[in-house]
Amino acid sequence: MAIPRPLRALAIISAFLFFYLLFQAFRTPPTIPGPDGLEHELPNEPTLQEYGEPPPPLWRADGYAADNPDAPRINATLLALVRNEELDGMLVSMRDLERTWNSKFNYPWTFFNDVPFSEDFKRLTQMETKAKCNYELIPKEHWAVPSWINSDLFDESAKMLEEQEVQYGPMVSYHQMCRWNSGMFYKHPALQGVRYYWRVEPKVHFFCDIDYDIFRWMSDHNKTYGFTINLYDAPTTIPTLWPETEKFMAAHPEYLHENNAREWVVDSKRRPEHNIKAHGYSTCHFWSNFEIADMEFWRSKPYEDYFEHLDRAGGFFYERWGDAPVHSIALGLFEDKSKIHWFRDIGYQHIPYFNCPKSPKCKGCVTGRFTDGERFLFKEDCRPNWFKYVGMD
Repeated sequence: MAIPRPLRALAIISAFLFFYLLFQAFRTPPTIPGPDGLEHELPNEPTLQEYGEPPPPLWRADGYAADNPDAPRINATLLALVRNEELDGMLVSMRDLERTWNSKFNYPWTFFNDVPFSEDFKRLTQMETKAKCNYELIPKEHWAVPSWINSDLFDESAKMLEEQEVQYGPMVSYHQMCRWNSGMFYKHPALQGVRYYWRVEPKVHFFCDIDYDIFRWMSDHNKTYGFTINLYDAPTTIPTLWPETEKFMAAHPEYLHENNAREWVVDSKRRPEHNIKAHGYSTCHFWSNFEIADMEFWRSKPYEDYFEHLDRAGGFFYERWGDAPVHSIALGLFEDKSKIHWFRDIGYQHIPYFNCPKSPKCKGCVTGRFTDGERFLFKEDCRPNWFKYVGMD
C-alpha cells in the first residue's frame, strides 16, 4: 500500500532534522563572538590541522626496558604532588600516561606528600608501572608557613578572598602548595641529581600515543619548558604580583632576556580588564598542572632571586599567587622564548580544558576541542596571544 504524500513529506523532514542535529552535535563548534568581543573559539584552531611529531632527532623506544642499567634514559622523572586520599585519581592519570608513553620508556615516578604515604598508596601505584616509584616526604621547612607571614593578616586576607569568591582562598594548605610548587619542589634532596621532570596531577587524561623520548627531545633541542594549555588567570588572585615583579626588575634589569616574551606577559589588547585589574599583567600563564621542564631554570640565580623576592613579599599567603603565573612570568622575562615549546602532539585534559590534536595517534578526545564546559570558558584561552607574540613551536 502506498504511503500517503503528507506522511512521506513528514518522514523526509524528520530524517533531515535527525541528520542535521547529529551533524550539529559532533561538528567542531563555530566561531561565536563573546560578550566582550572575544571569539569563543579560534577561527583557525591549530589543533584541527594534521600534526605528527616535533622535528628530529627523536629517540625511539629501543633499549628502554625498566631493568636495563644501560638504557638511554637521562636524569628525569615523572613528578606528582599527591595526597593519600587522591589515590584513585592518581591511578587514573598513571594508567593513561603509562599506556600512551611511559610503558615504552620506563622513566621513574617520584611522588611527594607532606605526610607519609600509606602502604596501599605505594602498593597500588607501583602496580601500575614497571618503572621505579619513589615516595618522598616533603621536609617541614619546605612546607610550613614562613615565619615572616603574619597570621592575623593572613586571616583577614583569607576573609577578603572568600568574599571575592576566590576559590581555595581561605585554605592554608592550598597556599602552601602554590608556594612549594613555585620555588621549593626542586630543592628536595630526592631531586638533586635530576634535571628534567614531567608534572602529573590526579584525575588528568592523556589521549595520544607518544613514541619518542620526550625528555631526550627537550635536551637535544635545548628546550627549557613545555606546555599544552595556556590560559588567563583570575586577576583577583594576583593583584600585586606584577607590581612586585616590576620592583624586582627595576633592581635587576640584567635578568631580562634579550629574546624574551614580555609582550605576551603584559598584553593589554585582548582582555584589557584583566591587565587593569592585575596592574599591568595580562594574566596569561601556562597551566602548570601539565609542565615538562628543565629544573636548571628554576635553580638559576635569576629565578631563585625572583622567588625569594616574591616569597618575602607575602603574596603566596596574603593573596593567592599560584605557581602557574609565577613560573610563566619568570619564563616570559628571564628565558629565551624559543626555548619554550607547545606540545601540540600530546593529547591532554584537566577539567575543563583540553589539548586534542588531529592525529591518528589520538583517541578519546574531540579533535580541536578546547573545553567541553560552558561557552564563556572559551575566552579563557590565551593561546592566541602566545601564537601572536611567539609562534607555535
